[in-house]
Amino acid sequence: MLIPTILCGGAGSRLWPISRELYPKPFIRLADGQSLLQKSFLRGAAQPGVAELLTVTNRELFFKTQDDFREVAPKGLAQAFLLEPFGRNTAAAIAAAVLYVQERHGPEAMLLVLAADHLISDQPAFAQAVARAAVLAQEGRLVTFGIRPTAPETGYGYIEAEGERVLRFVEKPDAARARTFVDSGRHLWNSGMFCFQAGVMQEEMRRHCPEVLEAVERCLAASPRLTGATASLELLPDLFEAVPDISIDYAVMEKSGRVSVVPCDIGWSDIGSWDALTAELAGPDADGNRVVGEAVLLDVKNSFFQSEHKIVGAIGLEDVIVVDTPDALLVTSRARAQEVKGLYAELKRRRHPSFRLPNTVARPWGTYTVLEEGSRYKIKRIVVKPGASLSLQSHHHRSEHWIVVSGAARVVNGGQEMMIGPNQSTYISAGCRHRLSNPGVIDLVMIEVQSGEYLGEDDIVRFDDIYGRTPAC
Repeated sequence: MLIPTILCGGAGSRLWPISRELYPKPFIRLADGQSLLQKSFLRGAAQPGVAELLTVTNRELFFKTQDDFREVAPKGLAQAFLLEPFGRNTAAAIAAAVLYVQERHGPEAMLLVLAADHLISDQPAFAQAVARAAVLAQEGRLVTFGIRPTAPETGYGYIEAEGERVLRFVEKPDAARARTFVDSGRHLWNSGMFCFQAGVMQEEMRRHCPEVLEAVERCLAASPRLTGATASLELLPDLFEAVPDISIDYAVMEKSGRVSVVPCDIGWSDIGSWDALTAELAGPDADGNRVVGEAVLLDVKNSFFQSEHKIVGAIGLEDVIVVDTPDALLVTSRARAQEVKGLYAELKRRRHPSFRLPNTVARPWGTYTVLEEGSRYKIKRIVVKPGASLSLQSHHHRSEHWIVVSGAARVVNGGQEMMIGPNQSTYISAGCRHRLSNPGVIDLVMIEVQSGEYLGEDDIVRFDDIYGRTPAC
């Protein structure tokens, strides 16, 4: 019995501005239209003996994750979710997954832990590596997947090994040391993927990081089980905050005497920088340039341009990366693309909204896009999926004017319920209970004009919500 377990979190800060805190790297779509998350899902679901696919993700990403899975999920595949209130590193996520799997499937069930944002191009080689890892896991080993290095990368951790025997884990090296690792033939890139029996990992966590396991046990015991089309468990913030913030490598893998490695060549990449991502988004032209969107380039070489909303003109450039989004623009040399992480950190320090959310924000009912914002007003384009409904809510500080562009809207406005169609509108006063639903079979598209002294997304009181979101003010 195999339980593919996808860890979906992180900020993907090196890939700003298309990766944000609440729209991170796993949701980036590649040239074939699939997201990195969808590829991880399909990779796990394709393995033999899959009893259930488990995803550990942030509560804020739950509905977007479900939307991505819904596009590609095979019929009848059981799914479950563990919803973290905030990131607590991989030891906490894996401990929660181990305890959940052991309770549902028993201690001998095997977890195949996959990152949501990695790319693997050789699926047959990956399947062979998983098959070998499963054999070792059945023998009571904690198995990690080691990637045979193709270059002296300084951005990866390394595993020193003799065959399948792990000698030691090595931190990210400098360039000279990375070169000696590659030349030695004894070092592998640490992929961050694992395979083990639930009971074995629980024993090793009890031995090497009991404070992590016990804190997660207390959290799971008190956290509410949610049921529906998929099973899920929402981890309580107060108890989850007590879990130590530590990686599974530090907590267990570097200490345990039961660790094995499967060396493999599977076409693996963690897509950790713009340089790595550009090759997956577009093919090069005769000058080595890659373009997503539309660009006119004169005397430009070995550069990348992404602009899906406006045409880009460039002259006399070489080895640059330009990424334009509706609310943010990135310009960097290829040589310094890794430093985008520092740019992201500075935006976060300044509390600039662009580190957290893109202009178009996914919600369980659809999306909204901020078209314009100024003092005391904000204009949004709202798309509500067929059969979907926003919560019954009110706002303290703003009023709203809704104008339907296409589709049909069912509106609760105070004590009234009405239907409005294209070119019709309604006004929602501050403090009034209201709800917007789409009873039709096509998307409802509308323009919302907000006005008031405060227009933040946290000015909302929810009275009823079909998606189970916690009422908040």
